[in-house]
Amino acid sequence: MSPALAGVLFIGSLVVALALTHRPLGDHMYRVYSGTRHLAVEKVAYRLIGVRPETEQPWPVYARAVLAFSAVSILVLYAFQRLQDRLFLSLGLPAVPGHLAWNTAVSFVTNTNWQAYSGESTMGHLVQMAGLAVQNFVSAAVGMAVAVALVRGFARRRTGDLGNFWVDLVRGIVRILLPLAFLGALVLLAGGLVQNLSGGHEVAAIAGGTQQITGGPVASQEIIKELGTNGGGFYNVNSAHPFENATTWTNWVEVFALLVLPFALPRTFGRMVGDRRQGYAIAAVMAVLAITSVAVLTGLEVAHNGTVPQAVGAAMEGKEVRFGVPDSGAFAAATTLTSTGAVNSFHDSFTALGGGMTMVNMMLGEVAPGGVGSGLYGMLVLAVITVFVAGLMVGRTPEYLGKKIGPREIKLASLYFLTTPVLVLAGTALAMGSAEQRASMLNPGAHGLSEVLYAFTSAAANNGSAFAGLTANTPWYDTVLGLCMAFGRFLPIVFVLALAGSLARQSPVPASAGTLPTHRPLFVGMVTGVTVVLVALTFLPALALGPLAEGIH
Repeated sequence: MSPALAGVLFIGSLVVALALTHRPLGDHMYRVYSGTRHLAVEKVAYRLIGVRPETEQPWPVYARAVLAFSAVSILVLYAFQRLQDRLFLSLGLPAVPGHLAWNTAVSFVTNTNWQAYSGESTMGHLVQMAGLAVQNFVSAAVGMAVAVALVRGFARRRTGDLGNFWVDLVRGIVRILLPLAFLGALVLLAGGLVQNLSGGHEVAAIAGGTQQITGGPVASQEIIKELGTNGGGFYNVNSAHPFENATTWTNWVEVFALLVLPFALPRTFGRMVGDRRQGYAIAAVMAVLAITSVAVLTGLEVAHNGTVPQAVGAAMEGKEVRFGVPDSGAFAAATTLTSTGAVNSFHDSFTALGGGMTMVNMMLGEVAPGGVGSGLYGMLVLAVITVFVAGLMVGRTPEYLGKKIGPREIKLASLYFLTTPVLVLAGTALAMGSAEQRASMLNPGAHGLSEVLYAFTSAAANNGSAFAGLTANTPWYDTVLGLCMAFGRFLPIVFVLALAGSLARQSPVPASAGTLPTHRPLFVGMVTGVTVVLVALTFLPALALGPLAEGIH
């Protein structure tokens, strides 16, 4: 079978599988977040937390719960790392340095999973299992809870309540993430991923001598890494390591896992607002952007411009020969279109324009389909901006799902959209303006700028992948990128919840002849266009100095 045909089958089968799971999984999540019955294990969790599950929360209380829970999570994970050398299953590893522990704690709590360290030589098994893997579940559940709160804002009328954060959090973990992760871990175990508590084995190397091969609870962490769009790898080379990603079919399973929940959530949205067509429209926008990205990125890597790539038939540098260009390109597109950040190839070795495409995916706001929860609420914010632009065109007050989009709503939507560009561009400017920070760049010129721009884009967009040519494990980068991750996660969440509260208090506006239908192809095209245009206007100058300049050189 030719590589091109294999790539088409890989991507085509993913599309079919996602289409088949869209409805049943979306309906299941609708029942999870709309039901009134509490499971016994959930009741125990509510007692331990000290909350009454029947009590609903207005948006300020919901937001404070999210922020307080996340702040405590950062402190606990930070302490876990700092005390690692005194813990069971530490494998003799020392405590994680303070600046790196801060960066890692913020990274995993914000669903970013940026790693400025080598996993197998920095983290012991207990920290990996009880610290990092736990946050993989929790941070994903937080994203889904916030998305559901925004959907309730559209669905509810004349109320200030958005649900109960603690109920949404516990249900997301117990009824969605844990069952799927358990089944997925069994599949990956069958595919050859390791699952043990081994401290490692000495093996004979081909070139002579020995090498220490570290084992660990990899399969259980790998599945939630992808399913929760987290991305933090057990090993330094992430999903390129055979213990994390053994074969081409486990590679398919991992890509499917990181896409399945974000693509199913629009169905949940449609069910909750009482109009399935609205969910199909949002899913269609996600699909158009995703398919375009995969096609462009894979095409740029297959085009193999350059003497060496032309000689071997593709841009294979930095790519696993087990997967090849099409599978690596699809993985890179999927992981940067979501907030996953996992990698099965070296993005720093991609062609200039191919690497630039991975940055564009993150700059889109990671909404195609985006992270678990965050992709849906990001896309809904873009839908709000789109109906506002459409309202300006026809000279009437914009409406979306029966809610007026007034000055307060559009200000909150604008603040949401501006958060990431401000963090990315300001952070990149600070780094490039300092000779000391420029010294962390592996490469000079346009590619060096791309490395820094990628790092800040990945942090602010809560993606977590890296070009890997930048030495980011320094006190300055660990501190500043940690701040970018925190602000990039929690400021948009506050704006989203404030928008949800504003919408929930409104009375429904009856549709009229001047109401823009938001379930038709025209609206799908408008949202797609607004997304691309906003990103182009915001980031094009920076891209022109980095990957575009390198690509046309």
